[in-house]
Amino acid sequence: INNFYRHELSSVIAAACLAHDIGNPAFGHSGEKAISNYFKENAAEKIDGQELKNYFNETEWSDLTNFEGNANAFRVLTHHFFGKTSGGMRLTYTTLAAILKYPCESIATQKGTKHRSKYGFFQTEKALVKTICEELNMIPESDSPLIFKRHPFVYLTEAADDICYSIIDMEDAQRLKILSAETVEKYFLQLLNELGDGFINISRVDKTLRDIADRNERIAYLRANCINVLTQQSAKIFAEQTDNILNGTFNSSLIKPLYEKGEALKLIQKISEEEIYNHETVIEIEIAGYNVMSDLLKLFIPAALKEKAVGRDEKILRLIPKQFSVHHATSPYEKAIAVLDYVSGMTDMYATELYKKVFGIEIPKHR
Repeated sequence: INNFYRHELSSVIAAACLAHDIGNPAFGHSGEKAISNYFKENAAEKIDGQELKNYFNETEWSDLTNFEGNANAFRVLTHHFFGKTSGGMRLTYTTLAAILKYPCESIATQKGTKHRSKYGFFQTEKALVKTICEELNMIPESDSPLIFKRHPFVYLTEAADDICYSIIDMEDAQRLKILSAETVEKYFLQLLNELGDGFINISRVDKTLRDIADRNERIAYLRANCINVLTQQSAKIFAEQTDNILNGTFNSSLIKPLYEKGEALKLIQKISEEEIYNHETVIEIEIAGYNVMSDLLKLFIPAALKEKAVGRDEKILRLIPKQFSVHHATSPYEKAIAVLDYVSGMTDMYATELYKKVFGIEIPKHR
């Protein structure tokens, strides 16, 4: 065990960090909302004389109307897609547990409870999640609906994610000229002064910064120091909260307590929400992406659910690659999930190009 913690744990967390966003659909959160809202808005649409909602039970409908990138990531990593090697990407149970931020099903979500604020798996992966959690001695909370307390390693993966997007988004915004270099530098220096004591030499950072003239390089240097400080602060909190983390009573992220140690993180979050995530170009892409994803689902879902697809619907299903083929699904829910495997796995560009072709905006060229 000591050898694992000394030599292997870093590899587990690195693998989890690399893989944790793999289930995010095209256009990110906008894509997630588009998928969820397609099912909500078309619940009463009749397919073969039956309303869309009535094809699914309550739990399945909850999955579809609250599409979750975290659950989709677990599926992408573990599902045996048709014609592919069994076992998905064949990650270890420990690595998968380090990705499972919300070890509960969709009907068990509960705001204000960290491990249940979202859900972490679809019904298709429920049995596997139960096996993994039991094998790793994770604390059970409920069997119906299925809920477990988090695995301790999740907090490390989550902290890495929280640190990176809060800091790197600021750096990216400066390079894209959404934020000025002076603004980003100001907040990064404030963060280092508020949280860096005991972890970095502030005077040395200031001295080094005076020798760097290039704006991008100055921001990159400060970004690296901010990540360093936040990483060490998170490690400290993890060590302090070890008992609560192990017994399942730590209802927070590792980063959250740092918001109370100064104003910098709060200000970075505020400026990110107001000026980066709501920048005009970002909003335009989100709206366009929402429409693209919604219209593609309007094309594929009805065709997949029909008992016998003929004519146009048959042609539509031929567009779905064999590995996602709905013909191997045994229930309407599995057919819908197979379509989501295909659509959610698209890149922004692929989804946009497909949209143009199938809706006649751009006539495809013969290959």
